[in-house]
Amino acid sequence: MLTIGKLGQAAGVKVPTIRYYEQIGLMPEAGRSSGNQRLYPAAMLDRLSFIRHARELGFPLEAIRDLFSLSDQPDQPCAAVDDIARTQLAATRARIARLKALEMELERMLEQCSCGTVENCRVIEVLSDHAHCAHEHHFGEAI
Repeated sequence: MLTIGKLGQAAGVKVPTIRYYEQIGLMPEAGRSSGNQRLYPAAMLDRLSFIRHARELGFPLEAIRDLFSLSDQPDQPCAAVDDIARTQLAATRARIARLKALEMELERMLEQCSCGTVENCRVIEVLSDHAHCAHEHHFGEAI
């Protein structure tokens, strides 16, 4: 059995995050010691590591929940799992495209800057008026 601290350390996840995953049902509620300390079976390390890795790859929590649900049906075709991964890949590609457009705009701003005074700074001018931008880079989410 692992305490929450040992589990978090082994998986590279902070204790409040583990508590949050329990609260939203991604991790089952832990058993308790006689001193009311959370205790986890070793198998929970695999589950928590799965969640951490999926989050590092950008999977939303709901997709991770769906993946766990699908993993409970090991004899089923993996088409639904593939669909979830394809959706994440598409979201990642879209984000990369937005980041590339942002990168090009930042490079353009800096190339056009004469490095004079702030009063005549191209960076300030472009940031003050989106019409000066050469590329569309509105983000529906913060990056």
